[in-house]
Amino acid sequence: MGAYADLVFVGGRVVTVDAEFSVASALAVTGGVISAVGEGHDVTPLVGPGTRVVDLRGATLLPGINDSHLHGCAFGMATPPLSLDLGHPAVSSLADVAGAVREAVRRTPAGGWITGHGWDTGYLAECLSDPSRLPSRHDLDTVSPDRPVVLYSFSGHATWVNSKALELIGIDRHTVAPPGGAVVVDGAGEPTGLLHEGAQALVQNALPPLGRRERTEAIRSTLATLARLGVTSYTEPGLGPGGAGIMRGALGAETLDVYRRLLADGELTARVGVLLLPTGMASTAEEFARALTALVESGDTDPRRLAIHGVKIFADGIVPNRTAWMHEPYVGGGCGSLCVGGATDAERVAGIDAMIRHAHAAGHQVGVHVTGDRGIDTVTDSFAAAAAEHPRPDARHYVIHGDFLTAHSMKVLAAHGFGVNMNPTVKWTVADMEEAFVGPDRAAYAWPYRAALDAGVRVTSGSDAPVTFPDWRQGVATMMLRESKAAGRVSGPEQRIGLAEAIRTYTIDAAWQDFADGWKGSLEPGKVADLCLLGGDLLSADPHDIPGMPVLLTVVDGRIVHDALRD
Repeated sequence: MGAYADLVFVGGRVVTVDAEFSVASALAVTGGVISAVGEGHDVTPLVGPGTRVVDLRGATLLPGINDSHLHGCAFGMATPPLSLDLGHPAVSSLADVAGAVREAVRRTPAGGWITGHGWDTGYLAECLSDPSRLPSRHDLDTVSPDRPVVLYSFSGHATWVNSKALELIGIDRHTVAPPGGAVVVDGAGEPTGLLHEGAQALVQNALPPLGRRERTEAIRSTLATLARLGVTSYTEPGLGPGGAGIMRGALGAETLDVYRRLLADGELTARVGVLLLPTGMASTAEEFARALTALVESGDTDPRRLAIHGVKIFADGIVPNRTAWMHEPYVGGGCGSLCVGGATDAERVAGIDAMIRHAHAAGHQVGVHVTGDRGIDTVTDSFAAAAAEHPRPDARHYVIHGDFLTAHSMKVLAAHGFGVNMNPTVKWTVADMEEAFVGPDRAAYAWPYRAALDAGVRVTSGSDAPVTFPDWRQGVATMMLRESKAAGRVSGPEQRIGLAEAIRTYTIDAAWQDFADGWKGSLEPGKVADLCLLGGDLLSADPHDIPGMPVLLTVVDGRIVHDALRD
């Protein structure tokens, strides 16, 4: 008789997410590994005096959820008590934001900076009633004339500051934004307090840098939240020198050192894959190449717990800022552009092409932030060109976000075995507001899950937290329903996918993105015991009810990190 199991589950739905998406009723875990999957009689011989037996009582056991695009440190920094919560429904108007700042002023010492996160013009009453009305420094000056205020948008691609912050940063009507960025000005040429894309670095460089303690507490907060949600793995998409100017350096190289320390101390309760960020939201190909050469990768950690998979590149911006590079103009004009250095489209295309070629030739997996259809076509063509010039088996490059994937880009990705990382909870959040920027047809098409899967593209899902809350249950419901957060309207019903397909994007296919589908991502004997136990029968649930189904137990490497069954 072999070793007894540490954990045994019986009497429910065990959704294996194997090649056939088979469903069992029992599973056993021994020494951090899945030792048996099947029916009750398959696991009964493994029950010993020290085995914990969990009667599922009809609940659903899934592979641990893999959020394949989540800014762990930034998410922790963006949530209370480390930052004001300015997302919907916490605030619903500019006046609400001002009220939250007013309260923060009362408890902030003189000279202290007030920070907040999550504002979204799509949920602010004044902006909804008048689309030309944007957040302004004047909205904040009335409640905080003397303390600097820095408020990050939900997307991370815009920052809103007050006049005191502009003064301390040194931004005025003569300030020149970095390439690919914008200091928004009013009719008189004065800064409004809004900074887009790479111009946000002007703020970050003036803020007090995050200390090790703050970074540690932020990641601990994130890990606790993820454990309660059943998330056992995530990709931290962009840590390195290029992150020094993003959210007080939450994406800076120092954060990777904090992850290493947490792992060494036994506190890293999720598996973390990392994309390194050589340069930020706007750089030249030459700057990228120099930074890429200077990157230092450490192999001194358990690669199954903390691994560096490749590098991240920013190619364009986002639709709500009209900075995604589109084939057809936005409502009101303009097509956006690539955000790399260059005076013309041709120069910028050459820059992106060179960056991808450098990273591919150096042996890195490459994840590229790109949202506009013209930008995506450019990036996928660059992927193909780099692969042709330097053949590499199984590079697993992928498009990050891929809001407006075209038939051409899907064909290229599928042909080369590359992927796309989509964001269903972002779709849920912005579906209503995007019509104002790209019209109803393009807004409905955004994040074309059905088309991408049908084209043979490997699709993974991530929350992009702190852009959205990292709740995979809402993500699954959105992929199945395509309903919006604000109005509940259906947005692009032809892009709906089924439950099994949606679960795969958060499990086995997300593991593929991590080069880990051979040892995690499904419930099969020999794979690591990363598990998520969901209350109720997921397979028969109304998709509308999925977001409310409770996570009862979360297991990472055989270790229970969340246990609502005993709480």
